[in-house]
Amino acid sequence: MIVPELAELIALRGAAQGLALAPQRRAKQLIAGAHASAHRGRGLEFQEVRQYVAGDDPRTIDWRVTARRGRPHTKLFREERERPVWLLVDLDASLFFGSRRQLKSVAVVRAAALLAWVAALGGDRVGGVITGDGAPRVLPPRSRDAGVLPLLAALHERQPRAPGRAGAHALTDALDVLAPLARSGSILLALSDFADGAGVFEQGWSALAGRAECRLFWVVDPLEEHALPNGLFRAGVPGRVRLLEGARVRSQWLDHWRQRTERVWALAGLLGASLIRIDTSRSVEETLGQELAAGAGKRFERHRQAAG
Repeated sequence: MIVPELAELIALRGAAQGLALAPQRRAKQLIAGAHASAHRGRGLEFQEVRQYVAGDDPRTIDWRVTARRGRPHTKLFREERERPVWLLVDLDASLFFGSRRQLKSVAVVRAAALLAWVAALGGDRVGGVITGDGAPRVLPPRSRDAGVLPLLAALHERQPRAPGRAGAHALTDALDVLAPLARSGSILLALSDFADGAGVFEQGWSALAGRAECRLFWVVDPLEEHALPNGLFRAGVPGRVRLLEGARVRSQWLDHWRQRTERVWALAGLLGASLIRIDTSRSVEETLGQELAAGAGKRFERHRQAAG
């Protein structure tokens, strides 16, 4: 199995062009800090010059353009309000598994890298909490490449390179680390197969949802959903391998999958979070390209109508 190299993750910047983490909440619920807003007055970045209209701040008149065109013109500025975007990335050794196209861990790494670029290109500050071997790795949110590149390096470093047993509380521990760091107005992008526990970490999620807008990216493999075919198979991790007969274990297998599905959807409902499913049999760029391009337009329209 091939794990993505750092150069591949950096190259995903191109796939992020045209995608957006559009607001999901109603405009009145959004806390200031999400993106560029044109306004009259002094700002942080010059945007354009247009003809002066009654009510414009006289201090913003562009006297050179006014003299050249013979009519008063004013400068418009764009004020950048950067929101923190936290990526909660589950890279537990148990995700070193896949029956199609790519490992679940590879899908998580590529999706996290692409989302980081989308956030940075949208003017947000990007940070992350990454599980893996040892304690969760924390990268505070920073702007532009200064936020993305260290995150990509950490993703490349911490991705599992061999199968292993699932960590008992990997995602729970990461939530505990992130909870005091995520301030009001943040966005939380959580990437996992959500196999950690049976709802035991809902309290940690709820604490974050009170301050941050949560979005869940659920990584799945077709074999998990459809179970083993008929026949005898070796399954497990080094030191803990057993033989499974597809027909005999299918009922229990599918029951476990149903329970996980219900748990993930319940978590999304509890948080009021969007849930995007990333299947290992499909390209991550294709999946997120469809979700963030089409979804961005629809959510922006709802946001515009609410604001109007």
